[in-house]
Amino acid sequence: MPITESYLITTKNLSPIIESIVNAQAPEKFTIQFLTNLGYKSTNDRLYIRLFKDLGLLDSGGSPTQKYYEFIDKSRTKSILGHCIREAYSDLFQLNKEAYKMSKTDVKNKFKTIFQGSKKDNVFDLMAKTFVELCKLADFNDYQIQTVDEEDVQEEHIDPDTPNRQQIGEIINKNITTEMHYNIQIHLPESKDIAVYDAIFKSLKEHLL
Repeated sequence: MPITESYLITTKNLSPIIESIVNAQAPEKFTIQFLTNLGYKSTNDRLYIRLFKDLGLLDSGGSPTQKYYEFIDKSRTKSILGHCIREAYSDLFQLNKEAYKMSKTDVKNKFKTIFQGSKKDNVFDLMAKTFVELCKLADFNDYQIQTVDEEDVQEEHIDPDTPNRQQIGEIINKNITTEMHYNIQIHLPESKDIAVYDAIFKSLKEHLL
């Protein structure tokens, strides 16, 4: 899913609804009735169901996902939300890896670029406002990517007394010569005639030495 098209008409209940969800037992199905039981009866609040689906907190049928259960862990709520936002708005983060720091106007303009102006201006405005308000409640620090150069790591662990691969190669090259050695075994026939052995050794001397 490259980017969610979900938006809220009003975000005034965004923080309270998230707080209510975190404090409530996870339902078998996240329904309008569940929202009503939490005290959110406005028709505008029904838009949260689609938003939470797009964030990956609910599956297509409205059942809580594994992310939902991680989300309601108060110690992880903000970081899980940050992770969900990155995934749901991945196209936006490809344009700006720190999109969560952007102003609503900048986000709106990026949405216009992504969707090629296919939506009305007020829809882009609501989408941008929803994104910005979501980001205010999330923690993105846990998902900062740090790259480490592999060669630097290897160099840090090199024992100065241990030759590296280049040094080992030089040592091998210095000790390799083109000399060849042969080991010849001769099985002499059993004979009491000394002339037979004399003939064999004479032949060896002529052909090998």
